[in-house]
Amino acid sequence: MFVLANFVQAIAHIVNFVLTAFYWLILVRALISWVSPDPYNPIVQFLHMVTEPVLIPIRRLLPFSLKMRIDISPIIAFLLIIFLQSFLVRTLFDIAARLR
Repeated sequence: MFVLANFVQAIAHIVNFVLTAFYWLILVRALISWVSPDPYNPIVQFLHMVTEPVLIPIRRLLPFSLKMRIDISPIIAFLLIIFLQSFLVRTLFDIAARLR
């Protein structure tokens, strides 16, 4: 069973890394958006390409009144990432610990 426990623990580490990377990418995108970035800059294009698939579904779920004023989809994405790190990753670590 220790092999399965190690496998689940490795998955938990990978999920945690991916969620942390998305957190930082979304944060950098939000900070860059304050300074009117050059849309042809490769870094800006990369940030847009990577984070937009996560932010578009959140924007679709927001009420129309919230869409007009300020884009709060990064804040909601942060909350979702924190929830997934607190719930999913910890659950995977607990499952791995019980399999040992």
